[in-house]
Amino acid sequence: MTSSTPQYSLFCMGNPLLDIQVNSEEILTKYKLKANDAILASDEHQPIYEEIVKDHQVTYVAGGAAQNAARAAAYVLPENSVVYTGCVGDDDLAEQLRAANKKESVESAYLVAQGVKTGACAVVITGHHRSLVTTLRAAERFDKAHLSSPDIAPLISNAKAFYVGGFFLTHGVESALVVAQEAAKSSKIFGLNLSAPFIAQFFKVQLEQVIPYTDILIGNESEAAAWAEASGLPDAKDLRAIARSLSKLPKVNAARPRIVVITAGADATHIATSESDEVKDYKVDRLAEDKIVDTNGAGDAFAGGFMGAIVLGKSVDEAVEVGHKLGAMCVGQVGPQLKWPKEKVL
Repeated sequence: MTSSTPQYSLFCMGNPLLDIQVNSEEILTKYKLKANDAILASDEHQPIYEEIVKDHQVTYVAGGAAQNAARAAAYVLPENSVVYTGCVGDDDLAEQLRAANKKESVESAYLVAQGVKTGACAVVITGHHRSLVTTLRAAERFDKAHLSSPDIAPLISNAKAFYVGGFFLTHGVESALVVAQEAAKSSKIFGLNLSAPFIAQFFKVQLEQVIPYTDILIGNESEAAAWAEASGLPDAKDLRAIARSLSKLPKVNAARPRIVVITAGADATHIATSESDEVKDYKVDRLAEDKIVDTNGAGDAFAGGFMGAIVLGKSVDEAVEVGHKLGAMCVGQVGPQLKWPKEKVL
């Protein structure tokens, strides 16, 4: 950072991870993983990282859900509009993440944990599904004090909007609340992603602390269902009703309506707002099977595209369209990546 702090429109925060992708039914079965899921690695999963590198052909891709979304937002925003923070180790993995962010015009404002490895995610691809197994390592060493440091505090003050991944709430709810409360106080946009079913299942208390400050809440059908079940809603398959229910939860900054976005893959995207009981459905253009490479990061691409369009002042309709375009673009690439050179999506 320089003494004259640049003004980034969108401030993102999450768990920086290096994705290690492998195509393997064998690994999915051996580690008892679900084909389309995301979990934190337990002791029984720890050997997976060394095993897939040693015994399989792997692809390394810069990952971490909120970091993927940050790069997608940067795809639609002017250069030098997005800054991302999280905690990394002092290792080569962190350098790979910095290089990926720099290439895609995202400023890396990392906290560095000395002597700790940067987090990693085993991405097990089977067909068109991906199963994510994350070991947080340095990512869970994030310290709230980093947000008030001389380098980071001005970035928060100057931002127009914020985006936090739900995965971050497993360890960083106090830090998320610092950013969320700043957004509410300054009437800036705060976006949150539900991220994975286990967040609603096992970290619902943390979600409930942050949702009152949330202006844009994004999730997919399985995350919405997990929230519905954890909250005792009558039908965990009624995505429209779940979106409406989430939009009506208490909100601190009542001057800014809450927008809830629930995606359902190629089926539809549903949007509810706190201002209305109406839920709007958006058609998704289904891709041909031969156009799908893998789905890792597609939801993050949607979320980043949506947030980027909103930061640009576009309508919700336009933001959904951008999100759909980036999600479709992402599934045609290996891992959470977009096409280069850039294609016009607005």
